[in-house]
Formats: sequence, structure tokens, C-alpha cells
Amino acid sequence: MPGYEFFGPEERKEINDVLETGIFMRYGFDGPRKGIWKAKELEQAISEKLNVAHTQLVSSGTAALTTVMAALGIGAGDEVIMPTFTFVASFECIFSVGATPVLVDVDDTLTLDPKAVEAAITPRTKAVMPVHMCGAMADLDALKAICDKHNLILLEDACQSFGGSYKGKALGTIGHAGAFSFDFVKTITCAEGGAIVTNDRDIYIKCDGYSDHGHDHLGVDRGADLHPFIGYNYRISELHAAVGLAQIRKLDTFLSIHRKTKKIFKDALATVPGVTFRRLPDADGDSATFLAFFLPEEKQARAAAAAMKAAGLPAFYWYDNNWHYIRNWEHFKQSTVLSRFAPGLQQAMELYKVKQFPVSDAIMSRCICTPINLSWSDEEVQQRAEKLVNAVKSAL
Repeated sequence: MPGYEFFGPEERKEINDVLETGIFMRYGFDGPRKGIWKAKELEQAISEKLNVAHTQLVSSGTAALTTVMAALGIGAGDEVIMPTFTFVASFECIFSVGATPVLVDVDDTLTLDPKAVEAAITPRTKAVMPVHMCGAMADLDALKAICDKHNLILLEDACQSFGGSYKGKALGTIGHAGAFSFDFVKTITCAEGGAIVTNDRDIYIKCDGYSDHGHDHLGVDRGADLHPFIGYNYRISELHAAVGLAQIRKLDTFLSIHRKTKKIFKDALATVPGVTFRRLPDADGDSATFLAFFLPEEKQARAAAAAMKAAGLPAFYWYDNNWHYIRNWEHFKQSTVLSRFAPGLQQAMELYKVKQFPVSDAIMSRCICTPINLSWSDEEVQQRAEKLVNAVKSAL
């Protein structure tokens, strides 16, 4: 998801605005900053782009999820249902607020299986957290219906899907709140950064304070702020926000390139018998940062991934990946932490030492993803499409 590929004079101009003031912190120093408020400007731009009431910038996608979980009142004893296929930050954030991750199977959307979610609900379930992996969406109609039925929070981990949508609404804005990552390899980048979006003002106010040591930001200066609750430091800097401000203005261009290139790859691969594709609940809303496809058997998928890499094509075989799929999350399964879990959480985690996910395994073991870059020429796209087809054919 390489927003960093199109880093140029626009980003440098925004950064230089901040460098000239010498004020790198997003709060305070009202006079010396000479009217330069990059974080505020980016928050407004995100809200307008996504048609959402409130945006709170923070230092990372991980900080965004942690902050919004706290703002939603998720804590000790609460269970948060999440998928087996995600980035490790999803469960790290649940741990960070003292709650318990409940992992359930994915389906051919590569996101939460609604039936598995329904089966996992207990009296302790507080929230359902779909993760819109690799730029595309979960089945949000089904998940929202489940949450409404059981009076649960729907929290969208949209860290990998900025710019994607579902039935006309931006991903991240459909549940009670959503979280984005703007790290170096996301659709748009701040180098490091993240954001929470919500239409609920109370959630926003809590996120605003929690991400800045509990400051209420209502004083005449920072020294006059009150602290209605305890918070932490998850602030973004003005320099990082400046990068994101230039990047969000390029978002439509990024998405257009992604979608054009992905269609070429998918159309080429669709001619190969035995290849099937990730199911998209709303294909028009796909941000198209990845092409995900399945082969009939694990052995063929492994061979195809190897052939793609041999041909110089990027290939993510998530089944063996130790960042994104539970199969190799040994530190998660064994609760390997530097500071002890609370007794209740430690007990709840015991089941993952032996728990298996054969349904997810059957899906992920046959899946390959290839990323879509922004900088390829038309000629290079065609060459890569041909190499992709040949590599997959060789495995079949």
C-alpha cells in the first residue's frame, strides 16, 4: 500500500511550512506557529473526504485502536471478537486496555465470518472488530445486524483500507468508530501516524483527551487544561501531519492507479482454470491495493507463490506469515509478555495454546496476495500480468 512512492514537492512544501515555524508539537505555542496547524488541517481534510463528523489524529494505527477502545469503554473482563487473519496490532490493542481477544474464523472475504462471530458471542462480549484486510471490506451489513441484535459495539479496524468504501460509505465510518494507519506502507502515509473517525461526539472528545494525557483542551493554554480522566501520550507531530496533508490530496490518484492495475492483473489471471478470487461484499468500494486469489490446494498455492517470487513478483503467502496469521503467532498463543496479564486475562488466554482454526487454515493455505504498486509503467504492468499468469500456470 505504497503512498510513499509518490512523495515529492507537495510533501516537502507542507513539511517546510512547519520547519519554518520551528513548532513541531500539534498543541499550544499559538503565537510562534504563525497560524500553521497541520494536524488540525489534516483532521478536517479527513472528515471532509470520508464524510464523517469527527477525526482525531494520533501517532499510529495501533495508538488509534488503543485510544478508541478506551473511549468506547472496552476494558478488563470484556471480550472483543476479531479475525484470525489480521496484523498483530489488532490483538495488541485489545491487550493494552485489559480486554480479552476472541479470535474467530475468516471466510472467503478474508475477513470475519459472520456465522463464526454469532457463535462466539458470550455475556462478556463487548465489541466486534472486523479488520478490512488488504484494502477491502468485511460483510458489514451482516456484522452490523449481529451487533444491533446483541447490543454490541462495531469497531472497524480499517488501518489497511483508507479510501475504501462499502455501499457508498467510507470504511471506518459505518460502525461506532473506525481506526486508520498512516505508517510508511499504507495507502497514504504520514511516515508514522493514525486516525480515529466517528460520528459520535462523546467518543471523539474522549479520544481527543485520552491521546494527550487526559487534557480537556479547554483551557486558555495547556497549563490551564483540566484532566477529567487519565490518558496517555499518543500525539501525532506537526511534521508527520504535514506529510499526510499532502498525501490525502493525492488519494484519488492513488486509488485510480490501483484500480486500473488490479483490473489488468485480475482479468489476466481469470483466464487460468482453477483460480478463484477473494469475495468482495462491495467490489466498487475496493481500494485495490492488493489482488487476492485462491488455488485449489495448499501445495499448488505454495508452488505458485514460489514461482511468482522467482519471476521477480511480490507474493504474500499469509499462511506462513508470522505477522498476519494466527498459525505462527507463538508469542500470542503462549502469552509471552514482558509485564504480566491480569489473572482473568491470563486464564482466558490458556485456550489458545491448543485451539485450532481448521476453517481459516483451509482458506488461508490456498490464498496468495500480490500488492499493486503505483509507480509501474503501462508496459511494466502488462509484463507483470504475463509473468503472474505464467507463474500460476506452472503451479497448476
